[in-house]
Amino acid sequence: MGIPVEGHCDPKFGEIRDLFEKSFDGDEEIGSAICFVLDGETIVDLWGGHYDQTRTRAWERDTIVNTYSTTKGMTAICAHQAIERGLLDLDKPVAHYWPEFAAAGKETLPVRWLLSHQAGLPAVEKLLPDDAVVSWDVMCAALAEQEPWWEPGTKHGYHALTFGFLVGEVIRRATGKTVGEWFRENVSGPLGADYHIGFGPEHDARTSDLIGSLLPSGKSGDAAEVPDIPGPLGQMMKDMRDPSTMTGAAFNNPPRGADRVNTREWRAAEVPAANGHGTARALARIYGALARGGEIDGVRVLESKSIELARTEQAFGPDAVLGQLPMRFGLGFMLRQDLMPLSPSPNAFGHPGAGGSIGMADPDAKVGFGYVMNKMHMGLVGGPSAFAVLQRFFALLQ
Repeated sequence: MGIPVEGHCDPKFGEIRDLFEKSFDGDEEIGSAICFVLDGETIVDLWGGHYDQTRTRAWERDTIVNTYSTTKGMTAICAHQAIERGLLDLDKPVAHYWPEFAAAGKETLPVRWLLSHQAGLPAVEKLLPDDAVVSWDVMCAALAEQEPWWEPGTKHGYHALTFGFLVGEVIRRATGKTVGEWFRENVSGPLGADYHIGFGPEHDARTSDLIGSLLPSGKSGDAAEVPDIPGPLGQMMKDMRDPSTMTGAAFNNPPRGADRVNTREWRAAEVPAANGHGTARALARIYGALARGGEIDGVRVLESKSIELARTEQAFGPDAVLGQLPMRFGLGFMLRQDLMPLSPSPNAFGHPGAGGSIGMADPDAKVGFGYVMNKMHMGLVGGPSAFAVLQRFFALLQ
């Protein structure tokens, strides 16, 4: 007997329910949820599987889970709201808002390059203490001191963890609000979207742990535990375990094991590149607003011109951090490309999270989408379940 799936699915998209149900066969997923919003209407809202690795508790309608880098899209929305309100200027130096940032030759580096992963600050070189990842002031001070790893603006490289502290500190300096506060007051609160960047113990009982890790288990730095993949991608996988490399430092300095993301300390902190927690429904509603010009149910998240700016290509090509994978970035969002087949539309944008979560908007089809899960899959740009469902959805939409 299959794993029970609950929720609503428009009959036209019955194959989406079938695909979702099959994702629990063969242990592909343990617990997950999926949601599509079409021109403001929720047409698919499904959840199923289990909340825990022992499979003793069902995933429920209001189960939330860490979405890793899917958080970056939420942080980007906050930045664009601040820009729209005249509190932040993309082309002003970061140091205009954050004077300490001018150190190490960064005095003219513009805010724009923080959002487009062109700042040359994907990692901190000096070894940071274990708890630095949940210590805002420590991370921001280290980034203010850090010399860029490349000449800013000359290339791009994924700022996996530092994106949130860089963009978040500029937001904090410009608005007087932390990212979590701003997001709650201006995005999730008005929309009634169950998504959080930092939260108290009141939500712990419904927060599923992430199960597994991005890389195979084994001692850090043990190349024998890393899959033997030829070329730059294989080298990146090895570098990820070596904090003396730029890529290794980007993912492992400060050190953070798979268990840290399941702690109260992690959930309470604001890590705006990596510790957003929420439902697929929340992601689909937020991106559903962006997909229809920035408004849903009378709540405006962004003006349409701000959305156009946010999804304007800033960088495309070999990524200096991710093993020369071809990445395409707007201002805080990943853009549609072959590696990131969000939809058939070249105008689609959004953000995936390590392990398989994803949120995205297709402004041509007016589709918002969210997918969350608790089992970590290999890969940094979404997981197989989400992309399989996306592909089938747009085929059925025709």
